[in-house]
Amino acid sequence: MLKLGVNIDHVATLREARYRGRSHGDPDPVAAALICEAAGAHGITAHLREDRRHMQDRDIWKLREVIQTRLNLEMANAPEIVAIALKLKPDIICLVPERRQEVTTEGGLDVVGNERAITETSKKMNDAGIEVSLFIAPDPAQIAASARTGSQFIELHTGAFAERFTGPDTCSSRREEAHSSREQSESLLTSAATIQKDDELQRLISGAKQAHALGLKVNAGHGLNYVNLAALSGVPHLVELNIGHSIISRAVTVGLSAAVKEMLHLMETYRGT
Repeated sequence: MLKLGVNIDHVATLREARYRGRSHGDPDPVAAALICEAAGAHGITAHLREDRRHMQDRDIWKLREVIQTRLNLEMANAPEIVAIALKLKPDIICLVPERRQEVTTEGGLDVVGNERAITETSKKMNDAGIEVSLFIAPDPAQIAASARTGSQFIELHTGAFAERFTGPDTCSSRREEAHSSREQSESLLTSAATIQKDDELQRLISGAKQAHALGLKVNAGHGLNYVNLAALSGVPHLVELNIGHSIISRAVTVGLSAAVKEMLHLMETYRGT
């Protein structure tokens, strides 16, 4: 079964837009995480950035206290954040590149150029009972280097695939969704078949196969939404999808619980081969 990890960073982004620097404020990302769990999400993802632009330390510690599924801490390989993670003990960390000017994480981690440092951090985490995932582009050299670091997972960066997706427009998909969620699923599967030869999709397929052969487990995320998700049915060996922005955006219209359930419904067709 393909699992769903919901990234709640953008809930905190909305809160910080009005309540930055305060010890309270709405919406509460921790409350949002609990709603996602109750709706069937298999895990919660949160990114504690060095500049604390959205998630705050108090959020992360509260999440560790209340999450009953799986807490995935996205983080830069920075000494301060590494130290926090070792104390927090999330179920898994995902090392990502981090730049101050970006709105959300862009691009994959350069494992080849930072293999020694990443290997050291992976060992520290594994010794503490924390699994490690590396957020990388589906590049053969990066995948091979990831396997050498001792990490258990990679998370394939699906951003380039999402940007090149040529499926139906969002508005028409929403109309289909309002009419029948099952009809939408069938429509999306049909549109997915039209892009099976897309270069970026093929890169994801090849990357997943290579990683699996090297003993790595494979997650995927970035830019995935209700329209392009079905196209990933051709990517083998996926364990979990980490999705945030599209779910939080959809929640504005239908509510968070319904948004999570809709995404889970679309994921039901995945067979892993």
